[in-house]
Amino acid sequence: MRLDKYLKISRLIKRRTVANEACDAGRVLVNGAAARASYPVKVGDILEIHIGERVLKAEILSINEYANKDQAAGLYRFLEG
Repeated sequence: MRLDKYLKISRLIKRRTVANEACDAGRVLVNGAAARASYPVKVGDILEIHIGERVLKAEILSINEYANKDQAAGLYRFLEG
């Protein structure tokens, strides 16, 4: 699954266009490296999303084509740091 789609489905970023813009601006890192929106994510990848001064760091636990609000939180887990 593409990174931008995963960010939207997991609700880490609300809209796919916003996820695309964040990737293009270099504000999304996968395993420590800047990633394009088309990057194919896999279970175990570590995402870092830079939002203003905050940095969200999460590990991908599962990849689903669709997730409702309750299921979305189970697709990843936040990491310290």
